[in-house]
Amino acid sequence: MLRVRFHGRGGQGAKVASRVLGTAAFLEGYYAQDFPLYGAERRGAPIAAFTRISKEPVLERGIITEPDIVIVMDETLLDDPLANPLSGVEEGSVVFINSTHSVPEAKARHKISATVITLDLTKIGLEKLGRAVLSTLAGGVAAKLAGINEDSLRKAVEKETSEIVTDRNIVEKNIEAAVYCFNSVEPHPHHFDAVRPELVEGLNGSQYRPAPLPEGEGKKITVITVPFEPANISAPSVNSAANTPMRKTGNMRIFRPVWDYEKCTKCMTCVARCPDGCITVNKDGFPYTDYDNCKGCMICAEECPADAITAEREVHAW
Repeated sequence: MLRVRFHGRGGQGAKVASRVLGTAAFLEGYYAQDFPLYGAERRGAPIAAFTRISKEPVLERGIITEPDIVIVMDETLLDDPLANPLSGVEEGSVVFINSTHSVPEAKARHKISATVITLDLTKIGLEKLGRAVLSTLAGGVAAKLAGINEDSLRKAVEKETSEIVTDRNIVEKNIEAAVYCFNSVEPHPHHFDAVRPELVEGLNGSQYRPAPLPEGEGKKITVITVPFEPANISAPSVNSAANTPMRKTGNMRIFRPVWDYEKCTKCMTCVARCPDGCITVNKDGFPYTDYDNCKGCMICAEECPADAITAEREVHAW
């Protein structure tokens, strides 16, 4: 069985990415299981999604604790101890990071001993879709690393995006972007040896297709029986008071708002429209934002009547 874990933020499409991979595997005749995990549905909050692929019925349930492949859709999550996307990653695992950094930089920065692959999905999304949509792009990368055929990926992206949007042009663009990412990742055969020893080279010499796992092989997962407990014992609770100020949300940004004070009329529309209350006024009466907590929704730029606010991409997370 192949176990793939996706880490992203609410709104980036980790759930859709896991569905694209699961559907593509299903179309190739495999059993597939995919599902997301998130708390309150809040844009920008860390979420995870999981996909299991197997030749036999998938009987495992619950989160994937020991992934073969990890897809990190937002590299700022690597510094978040609560998200902890590298949890359970072993030397034989493959970690993909949506990043502007090189593989050596990423490995050194985050002390990753596993195989690392990097690609700037955000830039590709902006160029091909006009938006920082990462779902189908991450699905394309995951399909390549999992050994899925390009044709199955195309069909999976078409199926999943058609259920979300009705505009055929958008569907076609997502297929094109996913395939572009699929072909942009160049894993070497030893990556497959580490992740799935059963993968064999395809007939065309450039793709890898899954072969059945021999019976009884694969990772051994410990099954834990959790006893039923009444709600007053089992219900989750917050035990640490006043910890919100410690959670800086500025690392969720893809774009940051930048003010042109030559154009700004001090109308304060941006201050009123900021949903997170991140914009305040300086001593000269001009608005400015708290970049430690600004999530980059860019509502301020959309609402500014003087067009005094522009969006600048956050190129580096560190």
